[in-house]
Amino acid sequence: MSQLKATAQLQVANKEYRYYPVKAVEGAERLPYALTVLLENILRCAPDEETAQLLVDRLVEAGTKGQAGDEIEFSPARVLFQDFTGVPVFVDFAVMREACAALGGDPSKINPQVPCNLVIDHSVIADKAGCSGALEENIELEFQRNRERYDFLKWAQSSFQNVSIVPPGQGICHQLNIERFAKVAMTRETEEGTLAYFDTLVGTDSHTPTANGVGVLGWGVGGIEAEAAALGQPITTLVPRVIGVELTGSLPDGVSAMDLSLRFAQMLRAEGVVGCFVECFGEGVSNLTATQRACVSNMTPEYGSTCTLFPVDEQTLEYLRVTGRTEEQIALVEAYAKQQNLWNDGRERSYAKVLRIDLSSVERSIAGPSRPHDRISFAGARERFQAICAERNVEAGKTVSVDIDGASYELTHGAIAIAAVTSCTTATDPAMMLACGIVAKNAAQAGLAPKPWVKTILAPGSKATELLLERAGLMDGLRQLGFYTCGFGCMSCIGNSGPVLPALHDVADDIELASVLSGNRNFEGRISPDVAQNYLSAPAGVIAYALAGTLDFDFETQPLGENAQGEPVFLKDIWPTNAEIAALQQQVVNRALFDDGAEGLFEGDESWRSLGREPSDLFAWDDASTYVRRATYFDGMTANPVAPEPVRGARAIVNLGDFITTDHISPAGAIASDSAAARYLRERGVDEADFNTYGSRRGNHEVMARGTFANVKLANLLAEGRKGGWTRDMTDDAIKLIFDASEAYREAGVPLVVLAGKMYGSGSSRDWAAKGPMLLGVRAAFAESFERIHRSNLIGMGVLPLQYEEGQSTASLGLDGTETFDIDDIDFSKGLPNPAHVGVHATKPDGSVIDFTALVRIDTPTEGEYYYHGGILQYVIRNLAAL
Repeated sequence: MSQLKATAQLQVANKEYRYYPVKAVEGAERLPYALTVLLENILRCAPDEETAQLLVDRLVEAGTKGQAGDEIEFSPARVLFQDFTGVPVFVDFAVMREACAALGGDPSKINPQVPCNLVIDHSVIADKAGCSGALEENIELEFQRNRERYDFLKWAQSSFQNVSIVPPGQGICHQLNIERFAKVAMTRETEEGTLAYFDTLVGTDSHTPTANGVGVLGWGVGGIEAEAAALGQPITTLVPRVIGVELTGSLPDGVSAMDLSLRFAQMLRAEGVVGCFVECFGEGVSNLTATQRACVSNMTPEYGSTCTLFPVDEQTLEYLRVTGRTEEQIALVEAYAKQQNLWNDGRERSYAKVLRIDLSSVERSIAGPSRPHDRISFAGARERFQAICAERNVEAGKTVSVDIDGASYELTHGAIAIAAVTSCTTATDPAMMLACGIVAKNAAQAGLAPKPWVKTILAPGSKATELLLERAGLMDGLRQLGFYTCGFGCMSCIGNSGPVLPALHDVADDIELASVLSGNRNFEGRISPDVAQNYLSAPAGVIAYALAGTLDFDFETQPLGENAQGEPVFLKDIWPTNAEIAALQQQVVNRALFDDGAEGLFEGDESWRSLGREPSDLFAWDDASTYVRRATYFDGMTANPVAPEPVRGARAIVNLGDFITTDHISPAGAIASDSAAARYLRERGVDEADFNTYGSRRGNHEVMARGTFANVKLANLLAEGRKGGWTRDMTDDAIKLIFDASEAYREAGVPLVVLAGKMYGSGSSRDWAAKGPMLLGVRAAFAESFERIHRSNLIGMGVLPLQYEEGQSTASLGLDGTETFDIDDIDFSKGLPNPAHVGVHATKPDGSVIDFTALVRIDTPTEGEYYYHGGILQYVIRNLAAL
C-alpha cells in the first residue's frame, strides 16, 4: 500500500490501534483543527490512492493559505436525527425502497450504512405548564397525537439496520448527543486490527454543531442530504474558509456561556461567515468548560457558519469522564487527539482571518426581538426595548385590561406571555442551570413570584438536568415559582409553547406581547402566534423576567418586589456568584448523575413499548393516515436521468424581503384554522383540537405542501398587505391562499419562481423548506444571498438557486412579481453549470422586458449531478439500483 493510504500504529496502555496519520501529509501541522479532521477523513475514506492524493492536495493547498478551495468529500461516521426531520427521512427511505424495486434493484440496499441515532424530542407541547402533573399530561397528549408517527418509527427501527431510536420523554437530541453518543475518537474492527478515527457526524437539525464543543466535527444538513450520507453517499463541499476566534481571559462574575454565545452571534453575523468554518483557539479556551463551549457551538447556525469547533483538552476529558465514558475510551481520545493534531496546543493555525474576544469583556445579555444576533446589554434592555417599540411604530402608552383568576390587571407592550427555561443551548451546561435554580430558590425565599399573566415552562434537555436540580435542592424553589417540569424536549425553542393564557390571547392583536426563553431561536412567529417580540436569555434571566412580568423593566433601579420585612428585593440580591455556582457544581455533578439520568434511555414507557409492526422490506401504507403518507417524489422516475426542462413563462408565487427563514417557508408550529392545511385535515375528519403541528405532520406531504409559506407572520409583497400564506394569483388577479394559487398555476401549466432578498433560508436545516416549494411547482429561487443549508436543500430537491449579481436586488432591477420569467438554458453535462451566470428575461404586464443575469449557485460538480438527476435522492436510487 502506498504512503497516503497507509495506516500507522498507536499504542494506548495495553491496546494497539491502527490509524491514518495526518502528520504524514506535508503541511498538515499548519492546518486548522477542523481541516485536520477532514484530512483524516479523506485519507481513510478515499476509494483509492489517486483520489486521496487529489483531495488531499486540494485541502492542504487551500487550508494552509487560509483560502476556500475546490471540491472535497466528507463521509461522516454517524448521522443524528430528531423526529420532526427523522419521520420524513424514513418515509423517504420507505418510498426509495419501492422506487429501487421498480427500477429492478434490491430494495434492501436502501439501508443506512453508518450508525443513525434518532431522538424523539420535537413533538411534546407545553399544553399544560406551571403546575404539578404537567409532565404526565403532556406526555399523554403527545402519544394521543403522534401514535401513527411513533408506530411508523418503531417499524423503521426494526426494518432498517444501524438505527437506534430514543423514545419520547428522554431529552433533546443535541444534549443526549454530547452526554451519551459522542465518542470524540471512534473505533471499528478491520483486517489490520482495531482502527481508530475521528468521531464526526451530520444531523438533520441545524444545531448539530453543539458537539463541536467537545471536539467532534459535525454540522447540520437537510434531511435529504442526511439520507444520502446515511446510505453511504459522501457529502461534497468546497474546502471552506476557516475563521479563527482567539479567546483570552475568563468570563466575569455573573456572566454565563449564553452571554458569550450571544456575543459570538452578534460578532460573527456582522463579520459574514456563511459557509465558513469557525474554530476557537488561544489561552482563553482552557478557561471554558466543555459545556460552556457546547453552548457557543450550539449557536453556530445563528451566525450562519457551518461549525464552531473547539480542540480537545483536559476540559474535554473531564467532561467525558463525568458523563460516564470508560477510562479506556478517555485514554484513546487523549492519545489520538495529541497524535492527530486535535489537542489544544494554544497556537494559531493558518486561518483566513482571526477575530478576537477577551472573555473578561463579555457582559450579561439578551437578544431580540426576532433575531438571535441582535444582542442587547442586560443593563440597557429596558431602554432598548422602548426604542424597539418606537421603531415598530407601536402606540406608546397603550394599555389593555385583562382578568386572570378573578383579578384585573393593566398590561401594555412587552407584557411577558411566556417565560421558558428550555433548549439544549443552555440545559447542557450545569452551571447555567444551577444559576437558574439558585435565583428561583432565592426569589421564593424572599416571597417573590412570577406575574400571574406569565406562562412558566421548564423543559430540561435530559433527565440528568432535572436530576441535577433535584440533587442540588433547587427544584422546590423552581416549583414554588411555577416552573414545574412539563416535558423533556425542545418545546418553546421550536414553537411548542402551547397556548398562552386565554386573557392574553384575547389582547394579542391590541398590544405586542413578549416571550423570554433560554433557547437559540426567536424568529418572528416561531415561539407563539400570539407573541410579537421574543428574547433569548440565560436561564437565570428567564426567571428574572418572569418575576418582572414585562420587558419594560430596569433591573438595576427597579425592585422585583418586597420581602416579608417590607424591604425591596432587587435582582442583584438573588443572583448567585460564580463561586457559589462552582461550589454547588462540585457537590452534585458526577458520573452517577449522568448514569442515573441515562437509565432506560432506549426503553421508553409502556405506551412506547406497545407500538410497532413486524419488520419488512416494504412499508404497508395506510391510505386513511393523515400523518404518514407515501410521498410522490419518485413517481414516474426513469432508470436514466433526463435533463431538467428549461424554465419558461414562470410566475412568482411570492415576493419576499430579507432574512426569510425556513420557519417562514415551512413553519413547524400550530396549523392556523384558516390555512389550506387546516382545510385538508377537516376534509378528512380531523377535529381542530387534533390538528397538532406542521412539524408533527412532516410525514404527510399533502399537509406540508399546503403549509408551505403558511407562516402567519410572512410578509409577501404580492399579498397587498395581508400577512400569512396569501398571494396574488396572476391567472385571475385574485388574492388567495398560496397553495390554491399554486394549484391554479399547475392547472395552467405555469412553472413558479421565488423572489427573495438577503439570507434567504436562514435558520433551521429544514428540508421541507425545499420540498414544499418543489411540490408547489417552484423551479427556481432568486435571492440576494442564500443560507448554506437551504441552498443545498434546494439543489437536493431539484430547485435551481439563482443569486442576483452583486449590488442587484428584486427592487433595484425593477421587479415586483407581476412579471413572467424566462431563464436561458443551462448545461449541466459536465457537472458545473454552463454558463455560470445565466440570462433571465422578465416580461412586465405591459410587454416591456427586464433583462438581467444571475449567478447559478450550484457550486460543485457533484451538486450539478444532483440537480441534473432531479435531486440527490434520485441520484442515490439510480446508483444503488444499478449495483
